[in-house]
Amino acid sequence: MMDDFGLYPREEPFDPLGVMLFKALQVVAFLFFLALLAVSPDAKEGKIDSKAEFMITLDWPDNHPDDLDLFVQDPAGNIAWYRHREAGFLTLDRDDRGGANDFIMVNGKKIASPIREEIVTVRGIVAGEYTVNVSHFVATTGEPVTANVKVQKLNPTAQVVFDNKFTLDHTGDEKTAVRFRLDAEGKVVNVDQRPKSLLETFRSTWRNGADLDPRTGVSKNAARVRRD
Repeated sequence: MMDDFGLYPREEPFDPLGVMLFKALQVVAFLFFLALLAVSPDAKEGKIDSKAEFMITLDWPDNHPDDLDLFVQDPAGNIAWYRHREAGFLTLDRDDRGGANDFIMVNGKKIASPIREEIVTVRGIVAGEYTVNVSHFVATTGEPVTANVKVQKLNPTAQVVFDNKFTLDHTGDEKTAVRFRLDAEGKVVNVDQRPKSLLETFRSTWRNGADLDPRTGVSKNAARVRRD
């Protein structure tokens, strides 16, 4: 009461403007926090933030000198492979040449990579059958090679559609790893391993007299030569 009459002055003068600014800063900080919560993605187990719908991987033993190639054909007949890395919604994200020239750059230095893996992603849904083949391009060792092919559906959660090992034993050996069918919603409705040669698709075009393959744009002579 006595303080009201100024008999006991305050230790610090009251500044209403300062209080208002402080309160305004608190409000701004709170709104900023709410904004962060709104834009942050939910951390859900098994959720994958990816533009791809499916991921197809081929791998064989680390440091193996042999060169294996992954071929994937979509329902429209597009084929992704080392000479045509983008075809329709298919993309060959990694082409591994075995011991021929498999290096990575680290701090400007060329270091041999031990990993033997090729990856094709499917970035859109086309209903129908997809064929996944593997070709033994160069059999350096002359020995059979055990390879593994995995097909994963990525959205809305990761799901393994196919995962199996098989053996290739000579240069030019081609195996159908898997054929799977999608419906219009991207649901896998069938999986099997019926043989189908994708390399024969190219050969048939060449035998019919076409100088350029319609899917790859590569001449029949150039296609017989390995990538640069």
